[in-house]
Amino acid sequence: QVRLREFGGGSAQAGDSLRLSCETSSYSDSSICVAWFRQAPGLEREVVASIYPGGPAEYFSESNEGRFTISADNSKKTVDLQILSVKPEDSGSYFCAAGPGCSWSPSDFDFWGQGTRVTVSS
Repeated sequence: QVRLREFGGGSAQAGDSLRLSCETSSYSDSSICVAWFRQAPGLEREVVASIYPGGPAEYFSESNEGRFTISADNSKKTVDLQILSVKPEDSGSYFCAAGPGCSWSPSDFDFWGQGTRVTVSS
């Protein structure tokens, strides 16, 4: 069983930067992939980025790679998602998830946090 908890959501103005953190009990297991997903109202959950702690990050769209940075913080044992220059379309619930392999598909991740909400106003 992997436990995950997200921190750092809230309200922001367009152009601000946000940093979301995912505390995961799987952090020391380098075979477990941790990913960040976003779910906008009325839409399906979509992957933003994923990483094996200690390994390279993977971004699933070119647009995400530009403003989104996923990283593993060894001092805090968290997987963080930095969002630069946020836009209203970044609004939604952000979830971190853990599973045996990095994938774009939510169904490939066995464990999920409760999510943290991000609201960006223009």
